[in-house]
Amino acid sequence: MGETTTKSQLANIIRERRAVKKGYNNTEVTQDTVLELLKDAVWAPTHGMRQPWRFIFVGADKLPEFAEKVAATYPPERQENRENYLNEPNAILVVVMDEPESQKEWEENYGAVACMIQNFWLLAWEKQLGVVWKTNPHIQDPKVKEILDLKPHEKIVSFLHLGYFDEAPAPKERIDVVEKFTTFQG
Repeated sequence: MGETTTKSQLANIIRERRAVKKGYNNTEVTQDTVLELLKDAVWAPTHGMRQPWRFIFVGADKLPEFAEKVAATYPPERQENRENYLNEPNAILVVVMDEPESQKEWEENYGAVACMIQNFWLLAWEKQLGVVWKTNPHIQDPKVKEILDLKPHEKIVSFLHLGYFDEAPAPKERIDVVEKFTTFQG
């Protein structure tokens, strides 16, 4: 099936968006910029208007201290590597989700947070602010939750690594949707 229509601006942004894992330039990612992006990103679908997210911003001035504390939760032989890794981005946005006891509500909350992250990512992409959604083992570590002063009913969904970039990563092909599409036969 060939594409016969011109893609919308949104469709182009969706297709152009990349995970920017490294190659950040030295432009500071400010709290004001992140807040401005979040003001639109939180318009994601959210069941029952629960809006189950909250955010912890780690700017460049606090990143070395934060990286050191999180890296210290790893075995000694991995700490230097993890500290260097956490210092690569220009800032980190920790995305936290409210974890209800109901499995149904938990899944709805996680879906809402994922939609919000996608919104944030697309909005950041428009500003040439690179984002990558990180789910390293430390997001599950109770010591990291303590470092971030999380409540017992909260879950770290992501450390979003942020940084401005000069050159976008190359695109990676997707499997044609036709290969993953079926029609219910009854």
